[in-house]
Amino acid sequence: MVLTPTGLRFWGRKFPCTIGRGGLRVDKCEGDGATPVGTHIVTGLLYRPDRMAMPTPWAMAIGKDDLWSDASEDIFYNQMVNAPYAPSHERLFRSDPLYDLVLMTDWNWPVSKPGKGSAIFLHQYRRPGFPTEGCIAFRRDHMRWIAERAAPGTRLIVRDLA
Repeated sequence: MVLTPTGLRFWGRKFPCTIGRGGLRVDKCEGDGATPVGTHIVTGLLYRPDRMAMPTPWAMAIGKDDLWSDASEDIFYNQMVNAPYAPSHERLFRSDPLYDLVLMTDWNWPVSKPGKGSAIFLHQYRRPGFPTEGCIAFRRDHMRWIAERAAPGTRLIVRDLA
């Protein structure tokens, strides 16, 4: 996978996508809303079994108690955790379809460093052109197509496009 100025290239196709509201950054840090430049590795695939069939045999179903810790001072920062969970976190099992299907990357994971920023996911977008908090987002059918073909270890190359 290669992020280009006009979308994400993968398997001979190009998919329109949105990136972080902070643009692309070589020096990504907590709260900047940027998509980090570099080579990232696909490490996991999460999906909502109540909204779709399992996309691949290696996908992991998420449930109502699944959360993602985004509390940089917490020992479980940038890890999946379960409710109830007091430190700051993001729900993976959302009322909107944003995280119905999520490809996880190795950005600041599995060993996270405070200040480097939360996980970078590939997920569905809210609407065309609406930026993310640093992730890369796609139309639902495009996200499904990508997820069905991106095996663990797939490289995501994000170049500084400036």
